[in-house]
Amino acid sequence: MTESREFCPNCGNTIEVDITERDYPASASTQDRKLCDECYFDRFDLVSAPERIEVRVCAQCGAVFRGRRWVDIGAQDYTDIAIEEVSETLAVHVDARDVSWQVEPEQIDQNTIRMHCYFSGVVRGTLVEEEVMVPVMLAKQTCTRCGRIAGDYYASIVQLRGVDRVPTPEEEKRTKEIANEIVAEMEATGDRNAFITEVDETADGLNLKVSTNNIGKKISNKVIEEFGGNFTDSETLVTEDEDGNEVYRVTYAIRLPPFTQGDIIDPDDDDGPVLVRSVRGNLKGIRITTGEQYESQFEDGDAPDAKKLGHIDDAEETTLVTVEDEHAVQVLDPETFQTKTIARPSYMDDDGDVVPVFKSRSGLYVVPDE
Repeated sequence: MTESREFCPNCGNTIEVDITERDYPASASTQDRKLCDECYFDRFDLVSAPERIEVRVCAQCGAVFRGRRWVDIGAQDYTDIAIEEVSETLAVHVDARDVSWQVEPEQIDQNTIRMHCYFSGVVRGTLVEEEVMVPVMLAKQTCTRCGRIAGDYYASIVQLRGVDRVPTPEEEKRTKEIANEIVAEMEATGDRNAFITEVDETADGLNLKVSTNNIGKKISNKVIEEFGGNFTDSETLVTEDEDGNEVYRVTYAIRLPPFTQGDIIDPDDDDGPVLVRSVRGNLKGIRITTGEQYESQFEDGDAPDAKKLGHIDDAEETTLVTVEDEHAVQVLDPETFQTKTIARPSYMDDDGDVVPVFKSRSGLYVVPDE
């Protein structure tokens, strides 16, 4: 076994070391290797810790600022955040081996948490223990997203309108739901710039102010996918960003078809009224005089030239007097109670004593029982 006698450069005492047993980390400096244990431990700190840590927290939504951005953590108790922040800033001496540690938080007030950190490790064959206390200060601020919401910021407007009509309450309600669903989906992916600034119900329809142009476009596409129609977009220059780039606000104008599912209309082809079944793409329905399927032609656009007679909800039951033949039946007029002969559509069920009928200025019609 080889032995070495050396002198401590700090105190001059002799160092007797069995160099086969002394275990230094590869990172230990040459000067530290030459110090005696007493001098070494006099200047030794197991843990390096900051005097205090400040964590920026949004007072409105609870988000935490990390790196260069705000991050949603979904918590009101910031103890775990304080532990994580302290863990990232503490440094253990490179000479220490078999290090273990634990943290005990102490809540002082709403904005201060004292982190009591206990460390132990083996250095030069000696167990070393150390305790440090790091105060974590919660700095309440307003994140970018909450600041924009408070300032009524918006980048896009979605206008819901109908062609020659006002959107129905159902269409307006569903449009709001679509907007909330899209924003929720984007928030779930970590997009903190997604929010609805304002929902305004006007005499002509619905206006939604949203935070990005992308949201406005997604809402518009989804609405016409469900209700038919189309939309146009127009840009307005509002400002320049800090890099001098032009910033535009986009308005998406949705135009719903003139007719909705359940409307009873009279196209100008003189082939009889139509019960509207769908307005997606183009109008589809059923003739209430014959039961034949109807679909508007491509050149008609979203809907044909037609007059609205009413809605299927206006129908009421009346007495079926007799079935004359495959094309005609006799029923009682629900207003005058006179017997009238009207067209018998193919969908009519003649087994019952009553049938649903729709009456307008153009006549009396048997409608589907739905």
